Formats: sequence, structure tokens, C-alpha cells
Amino acid sequence: MIVVDQHLIWTFFASLFCFVLLYTLRRRNSSNANKIKPKKKNFPEDCANQRLADTECRLVDGSGTDVIIVGAGVAGAALAYTLGKEGRKVRVIERDLTEPDRIVGELLQPGGYLKLVELGLEDCVEEIDAQRVLGYALFKDGKNTRLPYPLEKFQSDVAGRSFHNGRFIRRMREKAATLPNVQLAQGTVTSLLEENGTIRGVQYKTKDGGEHKAYAPLTIVCDGCFSNLRRSLCNPKVDVPSCFVGLVLENCQLPFENHGHVVLGDPSPILFYPISSTEIRCLVDVPGQKLPSLANGEMSNYLKTVVAPQIPPELHDAFISAIDKGNIRTMPNRSMPADPHPTPGALLMGDAFNMRHPLTGGGMTVALSDIVVIRDILKPLHDLNDPTSLSKYLESFYTLRKPVASTINTLAGALYKVFLASPDQARKEMRQACFDYLSLGGMCSTGPVALLSGLNPRPMSLVLHFFAVAIYGVGRLLLPFPSPKRLLIGARLISLLSFPECIWYNIPNHQGRGSEADVLPRNHSGGISQSSSCLVRYLKDYMIKIK
Repeated sequence: MIVVDQHLIWTFFASLFCFVLLYTLRRRNSSNANKIKPKKKNFPEDCANQRLADTECRLVDGSGTDVIIVGAGVAGAALAYTLGKEGRKVRVIERDLTEPDRIVGELLQPGGYLKLVELGLEDCVEEIDAQRVLGYALFKDGKNTRLPYPLEKFQSDVAGRSFHNGRFIRRMREKAATLPNVQLAQGTVTSLLEENGTIRGVQYKTKDGGEHKAYAPLTIVCDGCFSNLRRSLCNPKVDVPSCFVGLVLENCQLPFENHGHVVLGDPSPILFYPISSTEIRCLVDVPGQKLPSLANGEMSNYLKTVVAPQIPPELHDAFISAIDKGNIRTMPNRSMPADPHPTPGALLMGDAFNMRHPLTGGGMTVALSDIVVIRDILKPLHDLNDPTSLSKYLESFYTLRKPVASTINTLAGALYKVFLASPDQARKEMRQACFDYLSLGGMCSTGPVALLSGLNPRPMSLVLHFFAVAIYGVGRLLLPFPSPKRLLIGARLISLLSFPECIWYNIPNHQGRGSEADVLPRNHSGGISQSSSCLVRYLKDYMIKIK
């Protein structure tokens, strides 16, 4: 007979009881967890269909959105990828996610390409047949001069890039969408949601007509030059000095391969640059806002009789052929200084915030530079839910962006005014002096080109080159012998070239945030003394800053 120890029996039954009890409790906890686990929502559709409370609509895939970006153009798509890579949860709302088709935003300066590299987006210019751009060629009255970018100190891949704008944006959207914490949605943002003076999110409408709301501690508006949201975040003063008439030339070669071409035509500049291995973009600037009619053939006649005789002969036949094909497009050229209304919880960027004449192709460079600035500002701020702290960080954005933005903006406005044809003798001399100064080579060409390309965005360098052109132009007039007429033209040339209104309108104020519009008094009277005092004050502020 086998004797079993009672302690073993009780130990067995106690272990069995504990096992059953633990198993039951675990099943119950698991069941409860499944019941309370939040359902994964495809925001905003589920929010709209289930009519959830606002607190639930703030959630995206079970976690809060850090940043809402309105618009997925160059600025919006690049910003979404940049902030997403930093670990932010980003929601992008774009009116139309199909590939855009535009006639501007097709040339990225080398300074912009460097910013693209800094953001990790340089591969977005690959696989779109983008063309390397190594500088400019300037044409005037049958003469030409080549203005290469000063790229000697950079790696071999650094250069400008020209491409179809839509292909570039598509690539950036695709790259942003690869990040799991970046969500792109199609919808039209109709308003910003404000609560006690702070922007809390946006209201938007989807294609099916549904109205939705999205919330985040920071909303960044990048909805482009036609922005319908900028009025609540800035003081928009949009100027339209001219319009571009766009054509695509095929089966031809530019006189200078891999260069942008600028023809100083009459009445205004004509641009050529490659946008693919087989296509060349032509942009004809037409001053003012009234264009010849496309419908009755006035535009075709204008292009053939006024513009065609002024372009390089290598492009003439392709230019006429492009006109005959009839695919002529137009685009107003807008200019708008940055004049923000700092608003807690919101920020403007891109063309919605600041525009300059597209003659120099600086818009994308400014936008990408701004994105680098905002990335660095937000990097130490781990929690965006404190509006006071967030506002303090964001206010520095307006100051930190100015050296790059103001240099490129000022140069774009000033060069456009210089390159316009005019019957005024002083303006003719100014135009010729600028062409001859750039033709001198050396620092006379590399300095201005470095400014234009975003490789040397220093306001002080810009001011010095304006003075150099003025001195050079006056010297031409006074040699070999000055005359009263030449002295008078020289005085007018100095007033026109050294103190153009756009310089004082855009030069950054290093002592405070301010806006581009209120940094320095504008010289409406034309007197040199007021502009000189502005310059002295600017130089004093600049020297204080660099100390």
C-alpha cells in the first residue's frame, strides 16, 4: 500500500487552484482590455461619420497630432517630411493631391539645393529628369556674358536644378508619406479654429462636401500665393508688377548648356532654362497686369513680332514653333513683403507668407531655408502643448530668417527694376552699367551671382555691390571728360541704383523682430539724404550684430 504525504496532496490542490484562478483573471483582463481599446480611426472620416466629441477627433491613430500643415506644395511637403523625421506627428491637408502643373517653381538655386541636402530631401530631384544648372548667361543688344555659380568650394553634386515643378512636388509628397507619423489628406481648409486668441486647429471640407475639424497645438499655413488664410496671420500687401507668359520649347539647344538664360529685352526680361532633357522653358515677362488677348490672337502676334526678334538665333525656330502649337500659359508675378501678425498656435510659411519677383528663381530657396530655421527652433521644444512657450520660440523665426530671405527678396526686386527697359536716359545707363559690371568677371560677377544663388546670403555684401555698380556706372559717364549733362545723369543714376526703394523695404533689422515693411523708412521723396541716413543706421545695426 502506497502512503501519500498529506502535504503533497494539499500542495497539489493549492497549486491547481492558483493556476485556475490566475488563468481566469488573465482572461478577464484581456477581455476588458479589448473592450476599452480605442478603435483605430481613419481621421477625419470616422470622426465625421460617428459624430465623436472634439476630444476624440483630436486623436489620429490613437495619439495626438503635433502639427497641422495646410498645403503640400514645395514648402508644405518639405516641412512635413522634416518635422516627421524629427518625431513630430504631422497631419497635412492639401486641396489637391494630384500632380500639379505650373510654369513657375521650376528652378532651384544651388543655395536651395544645399538646404535640400540639409533636410535629407536631395533624392527628390532624382528620377524626374532634372537638369543641372551651373550658372547664367546674360544677353543684351547682341552681346552676351556667362555668369557661372561660384561652386569651387563645394562637392561635385552641388549645383542648381531645373525640373517640372509638379514632378518635384510629387516626389516630396511621396517621401513625406513614407513616414508613419506623417498623414496626408485631401481637403480644402476653409478657416482656422481660434479659442481665446490661440489657433487650435483648422476646419476643412472634403471632396464629398463634408465639413471636418482637425486640432493640433501648432498649425502651419503653407497654402501658396493664393492663400485664403493669410489675412488673419499677416498684413498682406500683394503687388503684381508683371505677368509671365510661358512656353515650352522642344528640339533645340541653349547657347550655353546647363545655364539659365536671361535676355534683357524690350520692354522686360525673357528667361530660358531647361526643365528636362528634351524641353526648355521660356518665360516672357510682360509688365503690368493687362496681357494681350490669347483668344483673338493678340498674344501670338505680340510674341512673334515683339519678342521673337530679340531672342538668341539658336532658339528662334523652336520659339515660333511653340507659339504655333498654341500651348501658351500665363501667370501673374506677385510680390509681398513679410509682415506677420504673431498669433499663438499658428505660423505662415512659403508663398502664403512672403513672395518676391520670380526673375531670380529664389522662392524655393527662401522656403527651404525657412524650414531649416523652424526645424532648429522647434528641436529643443519637446512638448508643443504649452502655447506661451511655443509662441516665444516661434517669434525668433521672424528674425532668424531675415539674412537669407531679405537678401534674396531685395535682389529679386532690385534686379527686376534694373532690367526693365526705359526711355529715361538715367535708367538706360543704369541697365547698361549693371550688364557691363557683371561682364567684368571676377568678384564683379561671382559676388552678385553668389547672392542670387543663395550661396552667400549676406545683406552687407548686397549693399556693397549696389554701391560698386553705382560707382562703376558714374565712372563710365565721367570718363574721359565730364559734361553737365553727364554729371546730371550720373547723379540720377546714383539715386536710382544705390538707393532703390526695394532695398530699404527689405533690409533686415537685426535689433528686433519687426516686419520687412517697417524696418527702415521708405524714400518716397527721392532725396538721397534720407536714404543715406537709412544706410548709416543699417550699417551701425549690422556692425553691432556681428560683434
